[in-house]
Amino acid sequence: MADPAGPPSRLVAGIDLGSTSMKMLVTDEAGAEIGAAQVPTPWSSGPGGITEMTADALLGAVRSLLDAGARAVAAATAAPIDAIAIAGMAETGMIIDRYGAAIAPGMAWFDPRGGDQAAAFPAEIHAEFAGRTGLPLGAQVSVAKLAWLRDQGVPLPGSRWLNLPEFVAATLGGSTALEQSLTSRTGLLDQDTGRPWPRMLDVLGIDETFLPALVEAGTPLGEASIGVVPDSMAGALLTVAGHDHLVAAEATGRLPADHYHVSMGTAEVLLRVIDGPLGFDARRRLADHLINEVRHVVPGKHVLVAGVKTGLLLRRILQTAGIHDRPGRDHLDSAVMALPYEGRLPADAIDVSGARNDDGVLKLTVRTDGISPAEAFGAVLRHSNDEIALLIEAMDRELPPAATATLTGGWASMAAVRRARARVLPSMTASARDQETAYGATRVAARVLNTTPPKIGTAS
Repeated sequence: MADPAGPPSRLVAGIDLGSTSMKMLVTDEAGAEIGAAQVPTPWSSGPGGITEMTADALLGAVRSLLDAGARAVAAATAAPIDAIAIAGMAETGMIIDRYGAAIAPGMAWFDPRGGDQAAAFPAEIHAEFAGRTGLPLGAQVSVAKLAWLRDQGVPLPGSRWLNLPEFVAATLGGSTALEQSLTSRTGLLDQDTGRPWPRMLDVLGIDETFLPALVEAGTPLGEASIGVVPDSMAGALLTVAGHDHLVAAEATGRLPADHYHVSMGTAEVLLRVIDGPLGFDARRRLADHLINEVRHVVPGKHVLVAGVKTGLLLRRILQTAGIHDRPGRDHLDSAVMALPYEGRLPADAIDVSGARNDDGVLKLTVRTDGISPAEAFGAVLRHSNDEIALLIEAMDRELPPAATATLTGGWASMAAVRRARARVLPSMTASARDQETAYGATRVAARVLNTTPPKIGTAS
């Protein structure tokens, strides 16, 4: 960890606030891993797919994560942690009062509430939403959730919005600010100007004061407060690394323009970096296929983000099969790999739906006997491959086709997943790193420690 020719390398932490679990990884400045920790994301579920978390539950989980991370590091070194960068899921956030306290639960991006409110937005909003924001209009975007909360009596005027990573950073002692890549996915920003979209604000009954100052990923936001974090992290520089999938894409350096980065968590995201916005008409065409064009964590860059809910469906297959641990998953992986990619059943034996990004409800239609968990798992992989192929076709109509691809994320450790994706992604390689997002966040934290370069995506 130490350079014998210079001062000891400092430690940095990357936090990933994921949909299934929250991870923390601590490395030295060069990227050598020192310790890690993980806790479940503290969702509370209700009927009809309702999924939310209170601020108390979130912050309790974060405290448990920090404590576990501190213990893991202490087993290896007594050195303090000098910087913390937080990445995480988009669309989910907290409405806060003037004191910074949350006044409503944070709703999961896959929570269906807000769909009726989005459908009731004025015709002008429906006509312009995708072209302005780069997002398809539906329950997933934050503005739909905000409209639902407004209709439940939550006072939006006079309040402010923080995406989940920024809320955690502020609670740990950082200043109140919004990171651009996360805020780009709320439906509140015009992608061409990078500023709030006035008409959308009007519809929600709010003004620009609802949004704190917008900053780039990796902007220093202050220091972790004594007594709020473990002693080994007190005084650490705080920053927000940005949207989890984008942070993972930049974990090992600048992403080439002709490359797909595919991150498989609860959501599976295909990402391509572009030099700037494609414009109103292209965004509207892409949104017809549920593809986003939004701001990247690298300053000045934009990204195409195409998602499917593969991880959510695969998780539900595992749960249905009574598999809840890694050994069980590994055993199933071997069983799937013992089958040919197409399975051994008739072609119409299993129909699967649910992978589309506006769905997420696993539906299996079974027409024959002999359906094993391995056959069902393979059928979900084939179904998601079909959906990915449609997304690639749509992106190829706007950009030259990609030449290479990298598969990352927790599901990429399964041989059956790698085999399936190699059939649809060009010249695919798979990352061996389990925590790509948390690792990417450590790289942001390392840059914050240095005056130059201070931002993600710049040479270190």
